[in-house]
Amino acid sequence: MSTNSIKRSITNATRCPDCGGTNLIEDYDMGEIICGSCGLVVKENIMDPGPEWRAFTREEKNQRSRVGTPFSLSVHDKGLSTVIDRVNKDAFGRELPSSTRLQMLRLRKWQLRSRVHSSVDRNLAQAMAELDRLTDKIMVPSSVKEQAALIYRRALDKGLVRGRSILAISAAALYAACRFTETPRTLKEVSEASLVKKKDIARCYRLLLRELDIRMPMADPIRCVPKIGSKIGIDEKTQQIAIDIIHKAEKKKIVAGKDPMGLAAAAIYIACVLNYGRRTQKEIAEAAGVTEVTVRNRYKGLRKELKLDV
Repeated sequence: MSTNSIKRSITNATRCPDCGGTNLIEDYDMGEIICGSCGLVVKENIMDPGPEWRAFTREEKNQRSRVGTPFSLSVHDKGLSTVIDRVNKDAFGRELPSSTRLQMLRLRKWQLRSRVHSSVDRNLAQAMAELDRLTDKIMVPSSVKEQAALIYRRALDKGLVRGRSILAISAAALYAACRFTETPRTLKEVSEASLVKKKDIARCYRLLLRELDIRMPMADPIRCVPKIGSKIGIDEKTQQIAIDIIHKAEKKKIVAGKDPMGLAAAAIYIACVLNYGRRTQKEIAEAAGVTEVTVRNRYKGLRKELKLDV
């Protein structure tokens, strides 16, 4: 047997490279794989990928968890690096001596330099910090932030960030993630949170869609109803009436090409009128981020096509 074939067998660890036997025994205490037929140590120094604890029942195993932070795309190093804290105290809460504090300061400095040592790492660190700030400001879940981080990393790998604003690409990636996950956030909200012009974010958003070949789902106006309803403070019954109106409009096929936020605002206005709720078109338009003219036009279209007695 050649040397290369022996190396492949040891790497795969499915058959003994000496006798060809398949009776391989793994010694967890020694970290070795031993052939049960001839006694050859097939592999040694094996790292145990299992947990650091023991569990004797299924319920106990489900309650336990691994140590350390989880893998995350929204952290520039994916959460795999070590962080040296700035607390100058030992495990017992005592102050560290000055020599030890200076040593920890030097270690912290070199640790930061080792984490961000290339232009790509610096770019990702700035972009992920901006994404973290934006997601907190417009209040979207962590799953949307992970999707935005994935879109930004794909754009960075393809060279789309070079020569463009990191803030604009980050905001465009977040807006694309909101659209992709059907999270009701408008371009205006993202622009106000990021302090980048709507025109620049829209240009970068179209670039991401074109170059990364992202297929966006059709916007659903029903998802916009709870958002507008919570802002103007209407009850669940009124929101349900608005959702029923949108369902009827979808069956009539009159929602195609309409702005989902404007359509939801018009349905909520009709629902408020039917449920004797005192809400003006101006209040609903401001909550939806559209103009009163849009609400009025969508309201007239819904009333005419659905033959509503409003």
